[in-house]
Amino acid sequence: MKIMRAPLLMVGLLLCSQSFAATDQQNKMTTCNAEATAKTLKGDERKAFMSNCLKATPAANDAGTALTPQQEKMKTCNADAATKALKGDERKAFMSDCLKKK
Repeated sequence: MKIMRAPLLMVGLLLCSQSFAATDQQNKMTTCNAEATAKTLKGDERKAFMSNCLKATPAANDAGTALTPQQEKMKTCNADAATKALKGDERKAFMSDCLKKK
């Protein structure tokens, strides 16, 4: 019985450690989801938006697409959080405070 606990524990730890690593796709999903929520999209409209958003490549801002003031603020706050190497709850709190300012 004790022999089986160690391998099961190791497998569990391996799975847990991999589940905490956010991938680019997960980050993109989070961003698209936040945008859809901000636009209060629901049902088929939300599904279509999410599909297009997840398929899209990041748009180049010099292509004539101006960022909204909220997008500029988000970009600045993200950069500041990255510079400070914030993670988890610390990053959430920082982003919340940063986005509320100005």
